[in-house]
Amino acid sequence: MKMPTARFEFFVARRYLRAKRKQAVISIITVISVLGVAAGVMALVIALAINNGFRNTLQRSLLGAYAHVNIMEKEPGTGIENWPETIARLRKIPHVTAGSPALYGQVYLYVGGNSDGVVLKGIQTAAEVETSDMLRHLKAGSIENLKADTGFPGIILGAKVAQALGVKMNSIVNVMSPQGELTPLGPRPSDYRFRVVGVFESGFFEIDSAWVFTSLKSAQKLLSLEDVINSIELKLDDIYRAPEVARAADKLVGPRLAATTWMEQNKHILSALNMEKVVTWVTIGLIVLVAALNILITLMMMVMEKYRDIAILVSMGARQAQIRRIFQFQGLLIGVIGTSIGLVAGHSLCFLADKYRWIQLDEEVYALSYVPFDPRWLDSVWIAALAILISFLATLYPARSASRIAPAEALRYE
Repeated sequence: MKMPTARFEFFVARRYLRAKRKQAVISIITVISVLGVAAGVMALVIALAINNGFRNTLQRSLLGAYAHVNIMEKEPGTGIENWPETIARLRKIPHVTAGSPALYGQVYLYVGGNSDGVVLKGIQTAAEVETSDMLRHLKAGSIENLKADTGFPGIILGAKVAQALGVKMNSIVNVMSPQGELTPLGPRPSDYRFRVVGVFESGFFEIDSAWVFTSLKSAQKLLSLEDVINSIELKLDDIYRAPEVARAADKLVGPRLAATTWMEQNKHILSALNMEKVVTWVTIGLIVLVAALNILITLMMMVMEKYRDIAILVSMGARQAQIRRIFQFQGLLIGVIGTSIGLVAGHSLCFLADKYRWIQLDEEVYALSYVPFDPRWLDSVWIAALAILISFLATLYPARSASRIAPAEALRYE
């Protein structure tokens, strides 16, 4: 029974990879080649998983705190007046699903001997829940407590702020605004007492250690302002439509106000992550290239070792294309086996490292408490395709050299 051509070439390629005892050096180099491809693929999977993990975690944290589109004054002034009408107009823009008012101010918190400077955000509770996810599930308390009558206005603290002040639920804290009241003798800082009615934890250190929330009316009273705000926050049904919505909002709000997107507010972080991804591909891609060189060396040594076998095959009727494909199959087998090992090892390590948080970080430096891993199968497909392609390219020269062996010349001295 005649063996199909492709099956014959694949059979010979597999037999050649099983080196005999006298060909132990080739066998060792073959194993090194497989491990080289596996190491390169595994390293790329892990590196891209870390990049994706940082991007997704930071993006979730940032979007939980920052609006998709912000409308603010171009120059600090008297604030945004008639804001309910403005929000109503902005909500008619396509892709805008919610809008909420916000009043930001720098204040000073102190209780006992502990103190901390923070960003105070005055909110309307119902509107805030529609535009932001951060206060929906608090670590302690509830956003609805801001409306409760407890004798003092309510305040929700970031987890790190509460820890720094050493306060718990229902504690009383003093909040001082340097903006204060205007008196004949000049501005006088205003000082009010608030009751802690909630604690939030966004997972983003800069927010958890510097932000507090209260009702819009309490913030206006503390900052000695009328019924004005200094920010309108919009939520979209597609976060990547933010530039388009911002342009439409600019046309509606007039020359005093300007719209900014979440991408512009966090441009430095997103740019750093994009650059890191490019550097990762280039740097770790070199490992795969080194593995490809190992494959090339392995096949060249195999061609020299099998010089006589090749000549016999040609003399028995094997065509040059068949000889080429034998060695191409060898290289592809090395690439496919190495890629498979690398993908399995990479995804396994990513799963374990993310589940058990193997790599801890300093939150004050990195904003996150551990390194998140988020491997994506689409990335794995590209990595596998690249590794196998490079492995195949490494076979071209050795396969071409093998196909040019002349039987008569090779067998002359046998």
